Amino acid sequence: MSSNRETPVLIASLFITAGLIGGGWWWFTRSGNLDLGGLLGNGPGQNAPGPSGDFDTAPNGAPSSGVATFAQVTAVPEGLFNYGGSTTGAPIRGAIDPVLQQVYPAYQLRYTDPIGAPAGSGTGIAMLLANQLSFAQSSRPLTPEERQQAEAQGFSLKEIPVAIEGLAIAVHPDLSVEGVTLAQLRDIYLGNLTNWSQLGGPNLPITPVSRPADGGTVEFFISTVLGGSPLPATIRSVGITTEALRLVSDTPGAIYYASAPEVVGQCTVKPIAIGRQGDQLVSPYQAPYVPPAACPAQRNQINLDGLRNGDYPLTRRLFVIVREDGSSDQQAGEAYANLLLSQQGQGLLAENGFVPIR
Repeated sequence: MSSNRETPVLIASLFITAGLIGGGWWWFTRSGNLDLGGLLGNGPGQNAPGPSGDFDTAPNGAPSSGVATFAQVTAVPEGLFNYGGSTTGAPIRGAIDPVLQQVYPAYQLRYTDPIGAPAGSGTGIAMLLANQLSFAQSSRPLTPEERQQAEAQGFSLKEIPVAIEGLAIAVHPDLSVEGVTLAQLRDIYLGNLTNWSQLGGPNLPITPVSRPADGGTVEFFISTVLGGSPLPATIRSVGITTEALRLVSDTPGAIYYASAPEVVGQCTVKPIAIGRQGDQLVSPYQAPYVPPAACPAQRNQINLDGLRNGDYPLTRRLFVIVREDGSSDQQAGEAYANLLLSQQGQGLLAENGFVPIR
């Protein structure tokens, strides 16, 4: 008899237990506390967006690699934002910025040239410190002096790395020299090597060309190649890379250095290999070399593997420099870095000659 009475009680207990389990499952999935994709192995796991659409972020405020597209980057502000700085960022501004602005048309970017000074990383950071820019692009890290200037004004500066880039050495297409070592390059620019015959080339005077020493590229070259020695007064100085490349194409003995994306694909100059030692020369372009006669139907492509694995000796990081002052300008700069660090942004950077860091 007792078993007959216990049966309804047992059935009721089972219904109550099932209800509690079902309610708990509903609460977890509705509140976002359970990542179904990660649990079942069908989704992106911890990088999947929750109900709000937010993605995990790295400690530096940049998005994790789970952010696939520009459209998935959050906190992109509306407004008109001035930015400027490194000339190395020209391919980014020309090829990538228009794409991201199609996704965020209310996030309006305007590149701003300096007045009375050549464009460059240092100039852009100075303009940022003077509140003339919302954020800056830089091909070098911040200096202690720049950080101190910011602190004296009541805010701090943050550098966010977004890519790796290489310097390429350009010469006249007809020059029969395939490469130089870093030591030879230093001696060329310091005036110790003055004729290409000293490097196994023709009897031809060397004409070293450089932009003024107030940009990130030149500062990097001086510190890395010249060991901190200033450029001699004998160097042929030009204002912009376009002018320098034109000069090299018209001067058989000229040599110039600039960002690899600005040099490697050109039809009127020849990028040459460089190396730490004579038996370690690495070209900045992918083999086989495309001669000028085949250009522009074919163009040389950047040796991204050589830049990525460190075989190519002249590489550096590119940064977005942001004012940390709680303003919409800070939000605009952080959003710009986050867009470039998305999978779509990193892919476009690779297509335009930069090495992705994500």
